[in-house]
Amino acid sequence: MSEIVAPQDQDWLRDARSYLEFVVSLGIEEAHIPRERLESQTAACDLASVREELGECTRCGLHATRKHIVFGEGDPHAAIMFVGEGPGADEDRQGRPFVGRAGALLTKMIHAMGLDRSQVYIANVVKCRPPGNRDPEPGEISACIAFLERQIKCVSPKIIVALGRIAAAALLNRKEPLSKLRGTFHERNGIKIMPTYHPSFLLRQERERRYKAEAWSDLQKVMAAAGLRCVEQEGGQ
Repeated sequence: MSEIVAPQDQDWLRDARSYLEFVVSLGIEEAHIPRERLESQTAACDLASVREELGECTRCGLHATRKHIVFGEGDPHAAIMFVGEGPGADEDRQGRPFVGRAGALLTKMIHAMGLDRSQVYIANVVKCRPPGNRDPEPGEISACIAFLERQIKCVSPKIIVALGRIAAAALLNRKEPLSKLRGTFHERNGIKIMPTYHPSFLLRQERERRYKAEAWSDLQKVMAAAGLRCVEQEGGQ
């Protein structure tokens, strides 16, 4: 699995390398790296610490109507991460991502890839349900995006599947329609990003089978990039 090194971590690694080269030049065979710095670097990539920092968040107005914060779940070291836009009613009630009808379809899509939900990591751009399942507003995304950034850093996935326009825009900082972004890998801090349709959109467009076919094509590209064998030809739809 590839490793993501944030800019601040690059600075620390460069300083550490220079320090080690210096002590080696002095003929010293052992060097001491302060324990507290090592612990702080480890804590920066601990999902439990990110969740603790999120706390009972009141950083935007969504906290006023939520039942539960929906943080994320799955393999903390997954090669593939799925990112949606925000929780719906079922997710808000259970405190888990993608557990309603759209979640059931996402689970089928993951199974069609030859994986289980426990083998991927699933999160959302915002952690609280927007009222009426509306799109998250820019200020709400701005208040929450740092926690998604931390989750991505902790999981360090090889590939992120951006589910829907909102997730794609937040991850890529692009404003093009999803139809222009999907089907092609984009790169973000060394991670491959594959935008594709949100499962809820696929449910709304159930009669338009081309959308499911396009989504399955996107996932097949993800599977190929991740070295997964194609086990189903129609995405389990």
